Amino acid sequence: MAAVDRIGFLHTGAVVIDPVRSLFAQHVPTVTAVNYLDDRIVADLGDPDRHDSVRDRVIGLVETAKAAGIDTVMLTCSSISEYAAEASAATGVRVLRIDEAMADDAVAAGSRITVIATLPTTCAPTSRLIDERARLAGKEVQLTSIVVEGAFAAVAAGDRATHDALVGAAIERAATQADVIVLAQASMAGAADAVSVSVPVLSSIAPGIRRLAALLADDAAR
Repeated sequence: MAAVDRIGFLHTGAVVIDPVRSLFAQHVPTVTAVNYLDDRIVADLGDPDRHDSVRDRVIGLVETAKAAGIDTVMLTCSSISEYAAEASAATGVRVLRIDEAMADDAVAAGSRITVIATLPTTCAPTSRLIDERARLAGKEVQLTSIVVEGAFAAVAAGDRATHDALVGAAIERAATQADVIVLAQASMAGAADAVSVSVPVLSSIAPGIRRLAALLADDAAR
């Protein structure tokens, strides 16, 4: 694939746009990031009447990126990572998952993996992704998942401090029985900075952007 001059990021929450854009600019300053947002997807995944619309909306946003001359799109939310292959097949666009590198890092770090989320719609897809990557690596893992009650409601109401305190407490508890902890939502990463535990605590943005930068460098070298 030839070198590109722009790449699309598909978001389900505005809170991750700036961190993704900033880190991508540091790693790949010559490529322009174009951001696409549907901030109702996470809520609609939990709504039986709207759940089935999400697949077509993801594909539609990838089509919009394609119309803008973009041939690589990265999904930045674990809740929609499972639509990557379908969206790529439907559009002919390379669709990447920001959390794939994180999942690989988790599998490499140990067999006892705890996934922490603030929403069940994100927890389950992240667990399935880790299972998938473990099978590809030929490893067996023991997965535990935790949904931190009240944390999402707090941050949605603008109470970041309560969100971080609840998530931080969950990290500290989980660290006593895990080899590695995975944060299912990129927006949870700030909570990890406030606690100190003896096991790795992984989030998706940094490893995902590093892998993307390496992929784009390979494209440019061909």
